[in-house]
Amino acid sequence: MSYQESNKPWWKQLWPWLLISGPAIAVIGCAITIWLAYNLYADVSLHEGIVKQGLKVEQVSK
Repeated sequence: MSYQESNKPWWKQLWPWLLISGPAIAVIGCAITIWLAYNLYADVSLHEGIVKQGLKVEQVSK
């Protein structure tokens, strides 16, 4: 490594970005997984008073 290359600021070097990229990709993947779980697989009401939770379908008493 030359003297000129060692005096570069940290953001212009390759190694910090390689080290940051792994955890950054994991955080993005986790955020996407949470969004998918919350928005796509929410338990919804089938009819008035009937609720499906997973494979179980039950009638809610009022």
